[in-house]
Amino acid sequence: PESIKAAGIAAIQQGKTKYTPAAGTLELRKAICEKLERDNGLQYRPEEIVVSNGGKQSLYNAYQVLLDPGEEVIIQAPYWVSYPEIVRLAGGVPVVVETDESTGFRLTADMIREKLTNRTRVINLNSPSNPTGAVLSRRELEEIAALAVEHDLMIVTDEIYEKLLYDGAEHVSIASLGEEVKRRTITVNGLSKAYAMTGWRMGYTASERIYAKAMADLQSQSTSGPSSISQAAAVAALRGSQESVEQMRQEFDRRRRHMLERLNRLPGFSVKVAPAGAFYLFPNVSALFGETIAGRKITSSDDLAEVILEQAHVAVVPGTGFGAPHHIRFSYATSMERIDEGLDRIARLLARG
Repeated sequence: PESIKAAGIAAIQQGKTKYTPAAGTLELRKAICEKLERDNGLQYRPEEIVVSNGGKQSLYNAYQVLLDPGEEVIIQAPYWVSYPEIVRLAGGVPVVVETDESTGFRLTADMIREKLTNRTRVINLNSPSNPTGAVLSRRELEEIAALAVEHDLMIVTDEIYEKLLYDGAEHVSIASLGEEVKRRTITVNGLSKAYAMTGWRMGYTASERIYAKAMADLQSQSTSGPSSISQAAAVAALRGSQESVEQMRQEFDRRRRHMLERLNRLPGFSVKVAPAGAFYLFPNVSALFGETIAGRKITSSDDLAEVILEQAHVAVVPGTGFGAPHHIRFSYATSMERIDEGLDRIARLLARG
């Protein structure tokens, strides 16, 4: 949005180009507290907020301070590609819970319970989900929260897509479900998706003071505070009009419905679970395994993605990296014209055989 760009330019012109506190400026941390109370029903103090260079660094910081070597983290598959690696970088062990179309790509407390051991330390949540767009219900989150309290587990919840919801889906922050679960939750969020600020690199965590201080200390000795200019723009984003966010959500919904209908008409592509959030579609393409396309035998989603890139010049992401090898990921975070052009190219490629 133009108002955010203007705030960044004004910060440069006003000389707001110096180091900031490692955890972020007080003004931004206050704005984040206001946002959390307004949107999520969460009350935090500025000293419980840590601003980082994007949500990825926020996740990295969280796992670095939470995990001892060998401790386990429950991660739902399909998962965002970085979750297992961030856990491994902290010396932890990813424990994957498989979900698919038959479960609506939804994670339940019972699924988690089956994977618990005496080494389990954290439950990792991502709702709305990248790559599936699945959104966990209030009831599902209540049951996961109760399980975490029962077994004295931490929760790291990535809520970066919270503003992008469709078909009446509701976003619930698990930390809002009671003081016991809030105490053991690190909420990760940022400005990249809701405000189209991917290049500004603005993420943050909200947590108990003991975890916030540890993450701020870690960040102080690694990257220091994030860009002062980006932080000034982030204040404008959080405190300014939210009209553009809703306009963007409506446009994403229009593209989602269009791409969903078109993908389901492509031979060998199947989207049985419509995404209720984020901006991805995650079709199952296993019906094409064993087929020959442009002279190449397709044995995996990696093969298919490579053929689509080389022959149709359309970039899609194979599901292998998401722990879902029968799928590929499409994004509708682009114009309707580019969506149609890309899908037209893929349709022509499949028609050639």
